[in-house]
Amino acid sequence: MASSRPNVPSVDDLGPRFAAFAKRLERPLIFFDTETTGTDPSSDRIVEISLVRVMPAPDGVEAPRTWRIDPGVRIPIEATEIHGITNDDVDGLTRFADIADELLQLFAGADLAGFNVGRFDIRVLQAELVRIGKSLDLSQTRVIDAQVIFHQKEPRNLGAALRFYCDRELEGAHGAEADTVATLEVFAGQLERYSDLDLDVGALHAVSNAISTGYVDLGRRFAWRDNEPVFNFGKHRGKSLRWAASDPVERGYLRSLLNSNVDEDAKLIVREALEGRIRSRKPR
Repeated sequence: MASSRPNVPSVDDLGPRFAAFAKRLERPLIFFDTETTGTDPSSDRIVEISLVRVMPAPDGVEAPRTWRIDPGVRIPIEATEIHGITNDDVDGLTRFADIADELLQLFAGADLAGFNVGRFDIRVLQAELVRIGKSLDLSQTRVIDAQVIFHQKEPRNLGAALRFYCDRELEGAHGAEADTVATLEVFAGQLERYSDLDLDVGALHAVSNAISTGYVDLGRRFAWRDNEPVFNFGKHRGKSLRWAASDPVERGYLRSLLNSNVDEDAKLIVREALEGRIRSRKPR
């Protein structure tokens, strides 16, 4: 069952520019987000979905609606570490098929918005609908992605970082020496601006690699799932490396990877698996 929260901001609370934007709406604009079992929109499942509809004047912003869902598959440890939803939390709850018609009714005739919504949330929603023989017609739907706008308006390159942290322009950009010195200055500026940054190299290493901790190798050929590697590419995407290493036919496929253009760190993972040593990730 959906839950609602009365403390949603009003159109006026969101500022005069948003109020002017809302007055121009001709149909509902739905902001929504999903929490899932993983990062592959084609194969992973929704465990929670929440939406807020901004309606054309005079209705304004509706209360949020949120559903927590039993995905019908196990939630990996790595996904739980991100959103905090465990297998016990969803055991016996509503399945996606049970709320699909209500969602389709809410989404009908609306435009969509979210953060990374185009690359992920819409795709995972569509995949869930296809699994139960339903679909959401998006042929006339317009999509606003706040992440895309953020990245366009706030470039995340070295020149932008130097301007932000050091208040100067980057001269000689893309020359190795100029870029190296600029990076040194940016890092010093970060240490100055963020007093909560640890001054220890090990701690800064952990911060710098936080985004990549879901992957076993630098090239992201293998991802962690339940603290063991799974394929993140090709025909076995999402399948266990342990399974492939234990299957006589698939062992041949693994050996072929050793002669491919896969990066050396990924090949080392494969060699270890062929030798009966499956890497494991230390739980957080």
